[in-house]
Amino acid sequence: MGFRPADGVRLSSEPGWNQIEDDWAFMVGHGDSFGMVAPDGRPVASGVTVPFDSTYGWISMILVMAAYRRRGLATHMMYRCIDALRRRGLTPALDATPAGRQVYVRLGFRDVYTLTRYLVPAGRAAQLRAAPATLRSVTEADLDRLVAYDRAPFGAGRGFMLRHLWSRLPEAAVIAERDGCIQGFVLGRKGRVCDQIGPLVADDDATAMALLDAALAKVSGAVCLDLGDHHGALRFRLQELGATTLVPFIRMIEGRSEPFDDPKRIFAIAGPELA
Repeated sequence: MGFRPADGVRLSSEPGWNQIEDDWAFMVGHGDSFGMVAPDGRPVASGVTVPFDSTYGWISMILVMAAYRRRGLATHMMYRCIDALRRRGLTPALDATPAGRQVYVRLGFRDVYTLTRYLVPAGRAAQLRAAPATLRSVTEADLDRLVAYDRAPFGAGRGFMLRHLWSRLPEAAVIAERDGCIQGFVLGRKGRVCDQIGPLVADDDATAMALLDAALAKVSGAVCLDLGDHHGALRFRLQELGATTLVPFIRMIEGRSEPFDDPKRIFAIAGPELA
């Protein structure tokens, strides 16, 4: 069965994930979704794909209710998602928790790089650093250029996702420009537990740092951010803000250990469910 957004929220809330119905509606509406229900109709397992154009697609929300684990349901959902992406001619990829990684390695997925989710507390002091580019809010008129800029660092087209995210938390959407050329951008979205900042894409550390500070200055509550572990300057900045680490992730691709994206320019991802 496909999954209704409300059923998805029931599943993702049990382990404490941050998705709301808008996230599930977006994923189910764009890709393929699979689910299993108990005899009484309650959702007990899910799997979702988020296909991108030309190269790869994302496997997301492999979830099983606690009472139904260790019955092979997660593996079954994985097979359904893998098959759905292969039928589209796309290589399956995902962000795994350490526990999930054990399942995915057996299915032929390889480690690519690691990330960590940080929680930045509410009440932090707003700080705007001098930026090597001009920063301003993203407008609807910017979206075509932003999508074109993103394609190279992301390694595929995801304009449908960037437009969706811009609509979800427009106050946190910031673009960096120099001499009329985009140098980076950041978007965000509302979540069940906290707002999420990401993706954060930039040409260099200084621009990424300025974009991060600009987005955080516009969001007053607690914020989570999924940062590549190789970005030491931003990791130090988050520590300055009193951020705590929540969970590690491992980016994995079926049969491939080289990333499709450019880890040097992808600072924070959109989220492990979105890539």
